[in-house]
Amino acid sequence: MRVDVPSSPAASASAAATSAAASTPDPSPYVVRPDALSSSGFAEYGASSTGETGSGESEGSGGSGGSGGSGGSGDSSAPAPNALSAVYEVTNHDTSAMVYTVTFTFTDREGGAMSVVKEKVTVRAGATVRGTVRPGSAVPGMPAIVGVHVSGVTRVPLDEAPGAAGPCPASGVRITADDGDAAMGLRVVGLTVVNCGSSPYHLDGYPQLTLLDDGREPVDGVKVVEGGKGVALLDGFDAPPAPVTLAPGQSATAGIMWRNTTGSGTAVNVPYVEVRAKAGAAPVMVTPHLDLGTTGKLGVSAWKPATG
Repeated sequence: MRVDVPSSPAASASAAATSAAASTPDPSPYVVRPDALSSSGFAEYGASSTGETGSGESEGSGGSGGSGGSGGSGDSSAPAPNALSAVYEVTNHDTSAMVYTVTFTFTDREGGAMSVVKEKVTVRAGATVRGTVRPGSAVPGMPAIVGVHVSGVTRVPLDEAPGAAGPCPASGVRITADDGDAAMGLRVVGLTVVNCGSSPYHLDGYPQLTLLDDGREPVDGVKVVEGGKGVALLDGFDAPPAPVTLAPGQSATAGIMWRNTTGSGTAVNVPYVEVRAKAGAAPVMVTPHLDLGTTGKLGVSAWKPATG
């Protein structure tokens, strides 16, 4: 049977997709459409001339802090898997293959967020990928989930997408960013470079950063500083650069740091950062969502060998 979904969550989902499309040049570079909830599990689609099957990679949280995947385990004390699912489709109007990270928020009858799930979906140019997403595991006493909407979308070109798995890029290294840490207005996001190639990889300095806006165009008015100068004093962040040689399989780390203080002027938000391990290296696009406020500064630390 289908779950009765109030018109407001469905309307807000459509509005979110419409708003995202309206904020970009015509034709919009993507369209994301979530559907109503179903209690029948995952929907299945056949391939067609305009669609491809797929359900992307899931990660997320629910009331239990569990994942947005299948949920549950053999442990009788574990929360029960959530039988609900939502159908979605992502259409790529760009001219190249893109990797989308779509954030779905599942809500109760009051509109409160019960589960947030991120789906990573690869879509070739001009294609539509259809899939399903489900909330995290249900917790006893948790309000019923009755709605779902798209609460965020990022997209990066396939050839610049970060990845912790899959074939090693032609550059011989992978670059990824973590989810970051925030405290009292200070934000820190860690960067990791892994030598996945067959030859030593040499570093001596800082990651090269290019800040990009929603249209993936360079952002003006923000100064990238080496270390924490003018941002904050953080243990180890101002350590000077030193040569680092990564043997195959070894990794190095660095960090970016900023404050979201807002004073006079217009607050700056940077959804995308293009990262190069060193000058002249191939770029990787990460999505740390820098809420820089009006500070106009972003600190970056030098590469150092990973520990642990």
